[in-house]
Amino acid sequence: MGGDQVLTGPALAHHSFTATYDENRKMKIEGEIVQFLFRNPHSMIHVSAPGEDGMVHRWAIEWAGVSALAGNGVTRESLRIGDHVVVLGNPGRSPEEHRLRLLSIERPSDGWTWKGSFE
Repeated sequence: MGGDQVLTGPALAHHSFTATYDENRKMKIEGEIVQFLFRNPHSMIHVSAPGEDGMVHRWAIEWAGVSALAGNGVTRESLRIGDHVVVLGNPGRSPEEHRLRLLSIERPSDGWTWKGSFE
């Protein structure tokens, strides 16, 4: 191999969920949507809900990307600011960040639910 050649391998664009979230734990929150970002690589839902300390926090909930969600019938119109939702997810490793990796979401007002994968 000459001095001008470089070997490369595949780049990993995905971050490790295990590094950010505790996949051995599940946490449920219930509150109102304050923001819904339907985007890649992962959509985000921000929910105002009480934490384990009883105080209301803004939770950042990481969801699947646009393609995975669209394949399951989710659109940018599926969730609206003010929707009351119940979210089950893996909590972030830093509790003060109030983060979840979404496992399921339910809107009790009309029974809409989603439970799927990030793939």
